[in-house]
Amino acid sequence: MSARIPLTARAAFRPRSTRWVSATSLPAAAQRNISNPFKPREHNDDLANPILEKYLEKKELQARPNDKDAKPEQPARREGGLSKHASSLFLPEREIPGWRSDMTETEKEQLKAQIRRRQEAAKKEEDRRLSAMNLDPDISARRTLERKLVIAGVKRHGRMTKAQKLLRTERQSLYKSQFLPTSTKKLQKVVNQIAGKTVSEALVQLRFSKKKVARDVIKGLEIAQNEAIAGRGMGLQGEEAAVERWNKQRELKDAGNPRDLWDYKTSEEGRISVSKPKAPFFKSSTIELKDGSKKIVRDPSEMYIDQAWVGPGESWKTPEFRARGAINMLKHRTTSFTVLLKEEKTRMRVSDEIKKKRDNRKLWVALPDRPVTSQRQYCLW
Repeated sequence: MSARIPLTARAAFRPRSTRWVSATSLPAAAQRNISNPFKPREHNDDLANPILEKYLEKKELQARPNDKDAKPEQPARREGGLSKHASSLFLPEREIPGWRSDMTETEKEQLKAQIRRRQEAAKKEEDRRLSAMNLDPDISARRTLERKLVIAGVKRHGRMTKAQKLLRTERQSLYKSQFLPTSTKKLQKVVNQIAGKTVSEALVQLRFSKKKVARDVIKGLEIAQNEAIAGRGMGLQGEEAAVERWNKQRELKDAGNPRDLWDYKTSEEGRISVSKPKAPFFKSSTIELKDGSKKIVRDPSEMYIDQAWVGPGESWKTPEFRARGAINMLKHRTTSFTVLLKEEKTRMRVSDEIKKKRDNRKLWVALPDRPVTSQRQYCLW
């Protein structure tokens, strides 16, 4: 006697397939309507959602446009807003202190003007505070220095030393460049060429230099000049002449090119022609330098390089593999240069001091005319 097993029970004893079907290989409708891929197909629940179906159809149309080159359009951005009704709690007027709904129009205008003045005052105070962070970053250190200066002034009865007077009357600016990929010996030869020259003369000297690092020195010297003008107010006494001289220096298009790429004989735009000021404010004078040479000064505020020196930076080594297993260690050096910029009025003062010292020098004689004192009564031999 054979027993009939129903189909549902027979499906329970049927071994399940071990092959895994990825969700991406199923159609979109199957992915939405079936939650378990291993569930028998005969058991189909109605999971259709018309709103979800419509949304997914719209997304599929956006993802697969008719034109292949066309890009899917980005949906429009929807931004919300606050209510503009008079009874709304989010009106900007309600954030003003002292605002009332029963105020007259005149009172409202006065309150708004008062709040506007307060905001402008707060903005000015914020600007002053931000400026003070740069001008006076360390207040305690400044007060300590002022206290020391006052104590020193009281001890000297108000008299200042010569160095303090010069710092108050003459300007100077110190600039140190970043580390350049060269050695100290190579950079020192370039720096020696510009020491003692004006900034204009130094830039011309560097333009015709054959050294590769001269182009980096040009950029550093221009930055040093800009910092001296903006930070110290140097070179501004000449007014129109100073501005014209600065523009001539910056308009040179071949300043960063080596000499072999620019022909100074045929290039018209590279020639420097510094015209004299329309209304000369200073008469040209001849000064004497420390080495005894003469120099003509046409602008006492023109900047010159008083001192220039170089310093070593960080260095590192890399191996160079050679034949027979030999290894050469290459040392890569970096160097920085420092320039001290001053104005021509400083050299004029030094020249006057040299001339005054020469004029006050007494005539040297072999036997000075002075009384003989402390002589012995007898000879020493």
